[in-house]
This record gives sequence, structure tokens and C-alpha cells, in this order.
Amino acid sequence: MDAREPLVRPTAEGLYCPAGDFHIDPWRGVPRALITHAHADHARHGSRHYLGADRGVPLLKRRLGADSVIEGLAYGERRRIGNVEVSFHPAGHVLGSAQIRIEHRGEVWVVSGDYKRDPDPTCAPFEVVPCDTFITEATFSLPVYVWPGGDAVAREILAWWDANRAEGRPSVLFCYALGKAQRVLAELARLTDRTVLLHGAVTPLVKLYRQAGIAMLPTEAVDLRSRRDYAGELVIAPPGAAGTPWMRRFRAASTGFCSGWMRLRGQRRRRAYDRGFVLSDHADWPSLLRTVEETGAARVLATHGQSDTLVRYLRERGVEADALETLYAGEDGAEEA
Repeated sequence: MDAREPLVRPTAEGLYCPAGDFHIDPWRGVPRALITHAHADHARHGSRHYLGADRGVPLLKRRLGADSVIEGLAYGERRRIGNVEVSFHPAGHVLGSAQIRIEHRGEVWVVSGDYKRDPDPTCAPFEVVPCDTFITEATFSLPVYVWPGGDAVAREILAWWDANRAEGRPSVLFCYALGKAQRVLAELARLTDRTVLLHGAVTPLVKLYRQAGIAMLPTEAVDLRSRRDYAGELVIAPPGAAGTPWMRRFRAASTGFCSGWMRLRGQRRRRAYDRGFVLSDHADWPSLLRTVEETGAARVLATHGQSDTLVRYLRERGVEADALETLYAGEDGAEEA
């Protein structure tokens, strides 16, 4: 490998490490794929061999299929692949999410995948990994995006649910099926012990979180054959269920959506939800800036979202920064699958 060649570079298949001969979160099938987490825009079918953080392997198996060759590595454990040494470190995004540290001839790069810095009872907290080059997401890299605490949002959700119960209305809360739904259930478990109903797409993922030892509210699946009256119940469903025949059973339902995009009122109006709850599994603007500083990276590469805004801001403050083109969809894309 030429000393001037970057340790990680974009290719038609995704991010590639020539010195290790592997791809990171490739969007096409490759011989060896290192995966940051199990969301569909980062973990895709078709690769010969997958390596991820061991806490996320059950989720990867569900995403990629039981026949896929998936190996897990404990957080912090180092492995030699080709001419580089790699390790996985907590990203705080969802269960089993990881940053990937790559070291070659004394140079260290970190590919963060998706991450957040806010406390989350469903996954290991983000670990700052010092590096020379930091590849960061930029999903919410505008100063308007500042998150309230998850506990405060849980109290808002509970108050909304209580108000709808008093009126005899179902509360249908749309959350991404992997990560967000489980976080809501875990945050609410600190405030109540009521049972929550789940859409069929959410149920198996909640089960995997329970098997990993994550404490959440009791749940049961919505019975499609039942003529049950859902008045006063809280129902969690993926965003794709909105506007479908599945919703007809919840008469006079009040609808809500959990997402960082709910920080903007226009987004809530455009999506026609009754309530928006600002809860994101991505870093907000202050967290992005803090993380860049804490890594000590001399160079920052920003992917997806508002990457140009973050790059411009960092350059104005003397940090070498560039945008890195990827197909990652971010919070509003494939993660709701």
C-alpha cells in the first residue's frame, strides 16, 4: 500500500480498506464485510463473510439470514486482518452498534457508522476513540438540532398516552422498528408498568432485545384476527404502517412519531402526525462537534445528512475536513425497514 493512499476510500461497493482488503458497510456483496450495525442501510445481503460486534450478531442474523456467515468480535478486542489491526467500539446508536478502529503503520482511522452521545438504556454508551482520521455521520448537522433528554421525552409520551386514555382513544406511536421502538419501551419502563401493543414488524426485534437482557415494558402483539377495542392502549408501529389498512382497527386514534426530524414543526405537519416527539438515535449538532474535538482527529470526513454544513463549519475553525460520498440513508431512510 502506498503511504499516500488513504487507509479507507470510497468504491462502487462502499468504503474499502485496501491494506486489509475488506469493505465497511458495503451496499453490494463483497468477499469480506465489516458491519457497524444491523440497520438495513448498513447491513446488506450478498457478502461472503461478515464481521461485527458480538452484541449485534443476533440482529445481523435476523437482517441477513441464518445462512449468512457472521462472526462477532467483543468490543475492544483486536484482530489482524491483512496488514491492519481492527477493533469494534461502542457507538451508542442501537444494540450492538459499533465504531470500527483501523490501525496501519501507526496511523489510526475510525469509521463511526451511526452514533449518538445521549444516554440510552438499550445499548452500550458511545466510546471516544482517539484517531488521526475520523469518519463521522452528519445526519443532523445543523445548529437547530439539539435533543432533549430521553427521560424527558418519555414523560411527554406518557402524558400523551394518559390524555388519550382519558378520552378513550388509542395512541399509535410510530417508531423505527430496530432501536427506536426498544428505546421507547425501555425509557417508559422507568415510569410505568403498563403493557404496550406491537405491530408484527416490531415484535421479533423486541424479543431479541429481551434475550440480550434489555429491560423494557411488557408487550404483546396486535392480533390481526381480534375485534378488540383498543381505546386507551399504546400501540407501537413502524412508520411504514401509517396510512395502511392495518390502521383501521384503531378507531379515533391519536398518532405520534418519534424522530429527530420532529425538532422541526414543518416535518410533523408534512407527515400529518398529531404529535411529534424529538427522540433520535443519531448525534445532535453539539454532540457532533464535541465528538470531533474529543477524538483529536487531524482530519474529519463527513458522510450523509448535512455533511457540507459540518465540513464548512470545521474548516472555518481550522480542521481539515471533507465530505465523503456514501449511500447511507440515515434516520429517514432504510432504518425503518
